[in-house]
Amino acid sequence: MNPAQVATSLPAVIRLEIPAVAEWVAVARLAVAAVASRSHFSVDEIEDIKLAIAESCTNAIQHGEGGTIEIVCEAADDRLQVTVRDRGTGPRLGTVKGDERITETGRTEELGVFLIRALMDDVEYTSDPRTGTQLVMTKHVTR
Repeated sequence: MNPAQVATSLPAVIRLEIPAVAEWVAVARLAVAAVASRSHFSVDEIEDIKLAIAESCTNAIQHGEGGTIEIVCEAADDRLQVTVRDRGTGPRLGTVKGDERITETGRTEELGVFLIRALMDDVEYTSDPRTGTQLVMTKHVTR
């Protein structure tokens, strides 16, 4: 195996920290889209990833405690894993499960959670009063 093959098979980790304000969500979307475009995702899959990132950042802005949002992308040959962290705590993603339906009376934050779960292949959510909230989303490459 030559060195170029080894370099492309290792995961690439990219870290981004943005202010927890709406004006910076576009930066997160574009950065994650740039990482996803280096993998074998289709244009439609990249759009899905961008929407999931926007919804997760918006959720962090609405329910976090201000400050910053940390976004970590881990790109591998077969997947893209994106972690979004903020300092907020409280039940956000637990309110809507993937198999529930949003009705006309559903809140917009519930719709965002529903979209994240629908657009990404795996979604894990943790909240800790000491460390904050972490959302890990994975999209697998389909070839």
